[in-house]
Amino acid sequence: RLPEFCERFQGRNDLLEYAKQNNIPVQATSKAPWSMDENIMHISYESGILEDPSQPAPEDLYQMTKSPQNAPNSPVRLDIVFKNGLVVRCSNPSTGSSYEQPLHIMQFLNQIGGEHGVGRIDIVENRFVGLKSRGVYETPGCKILYEAHLDLEVYCLDREVLRIKSYLADKMAEYVYNGFWYSPEAEYVKKCLDDSQKNVNGRVTVELFKGNVFVVARESMSSLYNQEL
Repeated sequence: RLPEFCERFQGRNDLLEYAKQNNIPVQATSKAPWSMDENIMHISYESGILEDPSQPAPEDLYQMTKSPQNAPNSPVRLDIVFKNGLVVRCSNPSTGSSYEQPLHIMQFLNQIGGEHGVGRIDIVENRFVGLKSRGVYETPGCKILYEAHLDLEVYCLDREVLRIKSYLADKMAEYVYNGFWYSPEAEYVKKCLDDSQKNVNGRVTVELFKGNVFVVARESMSSLYNQEL
């Protein structure tokens, strides 16, 4: 049936018209034909004007984040606690709110990060199938956790362990992106990465302001930092 399908639907507009005629609910429209993939970690956008890498993404595309220009004029500080490399608590000292469940932490960081314009990414990717593809992403919560976790790793890990871990992290990202999550090499690298995190324990204080995440303080009982030296 594929040839019949391709003959009937010549492009995205044909598919949108078919959905309209058959009362199939879709978010895309002919004026905003974005292909969106939404989950707790991010929203990704492709298609339409985005297929021209020279054209900026329209502001009305974004759903999770404010424009940094319209973000609050005052920063907000958050405390993020990690144990064995995993986030276990996130709190906002100015309001007294605190979250410990992974889902609640991510929901909170998505909300407050989006309010401050954090997590917009506009990139051209090298796809596994051999072509380049332009994509726009919103990932406020993950951006905050990434910056905090990276800072704590540098604070806690031996220099050479961190160097090797960074190399393996890039390999793991490649395996996941290319669909090799359950391959023997990916399972091996994941074990190495898990082992590297046993000393990544502590608290990181971040400041969100106008689309940026600034790490302003950190503390850890397992850090190799020695103030006397």
